[in-house]
Amino acid sequence: MDSLKRGRGRPKTCTDAPTDTKAVLLRAGLKWLTTSGFNQSSLDSILRSVRIPKGSFYHHFDNKEDFGLQVLQEYRQYFETKLDRSLADDSVAPLQRLNNFMTDASASMARYDYNRGCLIGNLEGEVTKLPTAFRQAIMDTYTSWQNKVAACLREAHTSGEITADKECKYLAEVFWIGWEGAVSRARLLSSDLPLRQFGQFFLQQLQS
Repeated sequence: MDSLKRGRGRPKTCTDAPTDTKAVLLRAGLKWLTTSGFNQSSLDSILRSVRIPKGSFYHHFDNKEDFGLQVLQEYRQYFETKLDRSLADDSVAPLQRLNNFMTDASASMARYDYNRGCLIGNLEGEVTKLPTAFRQAIMDTYTSWQNKVAACLREAHTSGEITADKECKYLAEVFWIGWEGAVSRARLLSSDLPLRQFGQFFLQQLQS
């Protein structure tokens, strides 16, 4: 997810292999869309930032919509790896895994000075102005993420960390609704306070 650093001297001619060019474009798209959203990110600006001509772009993507959807899928895969690293770590208790994920995600936001949010949350915020294919892609992503959190919560139930009357699927949905709101507020305040407040509240509710 790191942005590309411009070297000294004149820009180099783009000689990347096709797969490298696509990867560079997807990384650039991820940076722009997590910072500015889909509609506010112009294709020309994205291409200028990585010095790749439009002809190369259209070799890999049909149009901006196709590009945005592929960036979304790239982000989903990246983020699910991040989730699995925390939530599937059976060396620690299930609720600690969830707390570890929130801590890691909070550190990631701080690393970018709270200028970047969650791509899925950003796209959700402008979904009424996006091409229709985005809505289903966003919902599918949330469903996948909710399933991962629900699986972790079921382990917490089995181990006795949360009580039997907790509905894990419902709680996982509530988690992502609240977490995405906390991410948005963290960007507004340029602070991790909303993330910490939500995390503490959610974990306390699980154990009450």
